Formats: sequence, structure tokens, C-alpha cells
Amino acid sequence: MSIIKKILFLTAILSVTLISKTFANDLKKIGKYKDWEVMVVSEQSGKVCFAQSTPVLQAPKSNKREARLFVTFRPNEKISNEISTTGGYEFNKNNSVLATSGNNKFKFDIKQQGFAWMTSNKKENIMVKVMKKGSRIMVTGYNEKGSQTIDHYSLLGFTKAYNTAKKSCS
Repeated sequence: MSIIKKILFLTAILSVTLISKTFANDLKKIGKYKDWEVMVVSEQSGKVCFAQSTPVLQAPKSNKREARLFVTFRPNEKISNEISTTGGYEFNKNNSVLATSGNNKFKFDIKQQGFAWMTSNKKENIMVKVMKKGSRIMVTGYNEKGSQTIDHYSLLGFTKAYNTAKKSCS
């Protein structure tokens, strides 16, 4: 899948979940599981299912942002466990975006249009396993001016949301 297509899809999803009613008929909320929710959207290329969460804590506190963490399934494109995140701003190209849970660290390889993705499905599969066992994951990013942000995501409900999203697209 091209990066442009990913960017357009995630931008559309973020817009839909935050403010847009235009696409509301195409986007269906499947369920909410504690701090995670599951959504399904129908695209021309087929059904896309994802689990998403918003931070339970953000730093700096004075900078409220529309951050999200996603795990996406696109069965028609043979994509599963696609992990992506947005900090609610354009990421700095010179600094890494990292997810940390316990002693586990995961680097997002691609940063474009305010989103970051991993390029290794193997790393994504490991991160999903860590998220299923963990209680919290932190995503650290840097804005274009170089200021650091840290988003703390609860993993309560992640396993149920993940399983529901996966099943919804099987």
C-alpha cells in the first residue's frame, strides 16, 4: 500500500472521528471496550477495521492535542496489525517517534502528514503482544520546533478491542 493512500485513509479516519459528519454513514462504531474503541469503514478497496484509543495523560499538560493510537486491519490488501499514531501535530523529521511499554521500545519508521507508522510487520506483531500483556504504553514524539510530547495510553480493553477489530475484518 502506498504511503499516500495510508495518509489519506488515516487523515479521513481522524477527521471522521473528530469532526466530520459527512462520512458518518461509511464509518461504523462497533464497540467500546474500556479505553479502546473499534471502528469499521467501508472503502472502495474493501472493509477496514481498526481499534483506536486516545491518551489518558498528555505532557505537556498545557498542550491539549488530538492524539490517537491505532491498530488497523485491511483484509483485501492482506494487511493486519498495522500500528500507527498521530500526536495531533506534524512530527519533526529529525527526531524519532517511540512507543514504550515496560522495557519494550518500538520505533516508528515513517513520519508524514502528522502520522507515524512502522515498516516491519514483525515489530508490529511483537508490539501487539506487548500491548495485550501491558497496562500502559507511552508514545513520545517531537513537534516541528523540536518540543517533546508524551502521550500515555491505557491498555485497558485493548485485547477485546483488538480481537473485535480483527474478527470484524475476517
